[in-house]
Amino acid sequence: MITAEDMTKKKSSAAAMEMENRYGAHNYKPIPVVLERGEGVFVWDVEGKKYFDFLAGYSSLNQGHCHPAIIGTLREQSEKLTMTSRAFYNSVLGEYEKYITEYFGYDKVLPMNTGAEGVETALKLCRKWAYEKKGIQPDKAKIIVCEGNFHGRTIAAISLSSDPENRNNFGPFAPGFTIIPFNDIAALEKAITEPGTAGFLIEPIQAERGIVVPDPGYLARCKELCEKHGVLFIADEIQTGLCRTGRMLACDHEDVRPDILILGKALSGGTLPVSAVLADDEIMLCIRPGEHGSTYGGNPLACRVAMAALRVLKEENLSAKAEFLGDKLRNELSKIQSGMIETIRGKGLLNAIVIRPVNEKDAWALCLALKDNGLLAKPTHGNIIRLAPPLIISEAQLYECIDILKKTILKFS
Repeated sequence: MITAEDMTKKKSSAAAMEMENRYGAHNYKPIPVVLERGEGVFVWDVEGKKYFDFLAGYSSLNQGHCHPAIIGTLREQSEKLTMTSRAFYNSVLGEYEKYITEYFGYDKVLPMNTGAEGVETALKLCRKWAYEKKGIQPDKAKIIVCEGNFHGRTIAAISLSSDPENRNNFGPFAPGFTIIPFNDIAALEKAITEPGTAGFLIEPIQAERGIVVPDPGYLARCKELCEKHGVLFIADEIQTGLCRTGRMLACDHEDVRPDILILGKALSGGTLPVSAVLADDEIMLCIRPGEHGSTYGGNPLACRVAMAALRVLKEENLSAKAEFLGDKLRNELSKIQSGMIETIRGKGLLNAIVIRPVNEKDAWALCLALKDNGLLAKPTHGNIIRLAPPLIISEAQLYECIDILKKTILKFS
């Protein structure tokens, strides 16, 4: 029997959306669905409708929603010790540091929380190295970045952005960045010789821009130029890393080892904010006690969860799965005969459909129709729909989703 109290506690989607709109900042425009529960590749809204999740928390949920091994670790550690700050040692941090540095093959890790903090850390680390190791004059270090990048929304991150929406009325901006076209070796060759150049920060695939994949050999050539000119190659693998593109890191497709590697998102399996910056001693030890840190960075709960999340990636062979299923997804979507589809692109299970609007039917409207049909996705940069399900999705489930996508697009167009 449903009591009056049960009715009071139960929220409808409309009520939940109204509450967010009334009391929260309007800095997001979500797809109108209110999610209450998740398991594996599925989520359920507050009315109980089931959906395939084809965004996976912007690749935070590579291991799927509420993976039992990760949640079990979270519960166990949360009942023991969650937070100490770095004012003291804790019994988990060293174990985690050893685990993740051996996992990726670096001397040191600097633990942080969010991806944006990871980027900020890498920028500071690159500048510190530039002054103390390369001998660049104080306050003259330059870091090269690419047009169309998305490295976060802090002041530094938007200072190196070329997106007007990210920058509009947020200035003045931080100096010290040179912006060049993405996937343009000639532009990098020119910029990298400018006096004071210390680093080159790049997303191996530009995800937020709409899954823009560079030409084969581009990353390897970029690394060669960085090595030739004594410039640090800094890879933002926050969204592209951790098996998403069919390799542990997207840079692995071209056997490129970043000088500084930034990780986040799926590093916790979608349970709490965890990020990491990895580098060798020559770079990492330029930062000394008191020069950088984070209250929550390296907390025992995050460390234990991150180790569990990394174990799942290898134990379930999610790199190979992403590569295999990603090829099938792009192949099947390419067969859809619709004037709405301009192109399909991606690598592994990080993919996009570029939509050609027809009669005011655009990517947003198509995502609403997909929602009605049980699949959740969201546009980025106008008319590009990102397709990035949890990597644990089965082949049978993927084909169910392909069927939803096909039927929705054909009916919609």
